[in-house]
Amino acid sequence: MGKIDKIQLIESLENEVEKHLQITIHTFQNLNVEVLLQIPDNGGWSITQCFEHLNSYGRYYLPQIEIGLDTNIAKSSIDTFKGSWTGSYFTKMMLPSNTKKYKAFKDHIPASNLDSHAVLAEFIEQQETLLNNLKQARNADLDKIYIPISIARWIKLKLGDVFQFVIAHDERHIQQAQRVLAGVKDLQKV
Repeated sequence: MGKIDKIQLIESLENEVEKHLQITIHTFQNLNVEVLLQIPDNGGWSITQCFEHLNSYGRYYLPQIEIGLDTNIAKSSIDTFKGSWTGSYFTKMMLPSNTKKYKAFKDHIPASNLDSHAVLAEFIEQQETLLNNLKQARNADLDKIYIPISIARWIKLKLGDVFQFVIAHDERHIQQAQRVLAGVKDLQKV
């Protein structure tokens, strides 16, 4: 893994999170509950379930990121990030360009009877928290802060890898929610 410019990485990730916020607010937030809870014909998750799945990861990773950032009080003059092989592997698994389907871990399988608007409000709040974490990370050494992963807490990834993984995972499921919405709109035309 080669070194990359830390600020460019953080700015790129901030742009992704901003995009996720805009899509959520402008595309999903004001949809009616019936559309948000519509299960696709293929038996996948509803839009609400896609976002609740992301919230379950946010509930784990955001506090872990904050702990990592809080324990790394000293400002870092390091202006590069060298990701790990493991972090790169997990991130590539989550990129939407990887069309392989993965079964969600038990703790991250969303229920079907959810308050859609509360789920979306939580996701928006989590994205705002993530943006604040990214801003704070500008002064941190992304290679020296380690975060335990949710599915195997004995495995720890560098903070820079965790940011990339979480945001790629968000993108993957936001695109899934967009496909569900397109399917629901297609059904309404018939």
